[in-house]
Amino acid sequence: MLRSMYSSISGLRNFQQKLDVTSNNIANVNTFGFKKGRVTFKDMVSQQIAGATGPDEVRGGSNPRQIGLGVQLGTIDTVHTQGSLQSTNRELDLGIDGDGFFIVADREGNPYYTRAGNFYLDENGYIVTGDGYYLLGEVDNGDNADLIINNKNLYRIQIDPDVESFSIGENGVIVTVESGEESGEESGEESGDTTANEIATIQLAYFANPEGLQKVGSNLYIETANSGSPFDDDTGGIAPPGEDGTGRIVAGTLEMSNVDLAEEFTEMIVAQRGFQANTRGITTADEILQELMNIKR
Repeated sequence: MLRSMYSSISGLRNFQQKLDVTSNNIANVNTFGFKKGRVTFKDMVSQQIAGATGPDEVRGGSNPRQIGLGVQLGTIDTVHTQGSLQSTNRELDLGIDGDGFFIVADREGNPYYTRAGNFYLDENGYIVTGDGYYLLGEVDNGDNADLIINNKNLYRIQIDPDVESFSIGENGVIVTVESGEESGEESGEESGDTTANEIATIQLAYFANPEGLQKVGSNLYIETANSGSPFDDDTGGIAPPGEDGTGRIVAGTLEMSNVDLAEEFTEMIVAQRGFQANTRGITTADEILQELMNIKR
């Protein structure tokens, strides 16, 4: 009788964890670049009442008789499907159409990876995330940059505040437009010409097993022992957008969460009913135990 109670308790515990993951998905339905979670279950060890027997000259064979002892958590997966791209028309909003992650880092050079492409400029003209992590790529003036990661030619990307405008192509190339007025004044002649310069190329990281990445909050991931590393050519890599299987960059858009509300509400109902059914199992077992206790009366 106690086996049924403990089996139901394991069901309560694991359906609660499923509900936790589902609720987190719903809470992040409008989080840029968020990838939803998914819970899977597996059965626990089964107690064997009788083993299997093979057929003989007198009787046929019989199957094993086992009683399951409950359920346990199998996996909590991060589902890296493509989210829809929402147009913002902001030049520093970058969406990835395909595979790959933006590479960002702190001043010490610790790398993080993200799909959230809402970037900004700090007072020095560096492209940063909302939390101040620097966007990395290859730059033309690498001798003047001071942040390199693992000799992969990854630098902080800086846009001169004095440029007239800039644009970011789908291949990650950043082009600045400078007015020719200053050069004309130096030569004593008026000039309305502009000059376009390619100053940097955003790089994307890819992994042998992106589902193995670890979420650390703030839309950031870090690599783990099972994700592979973009700094190891055997388990990942770093490439410009559109190369080596990476997606292209769509400037002026942001990748939305890949959470499907209809699916999540359905999973919430399943978790609720599963939780409710297991409570009924505990209640029923308790009632039967109560009947046994009443036999003495």
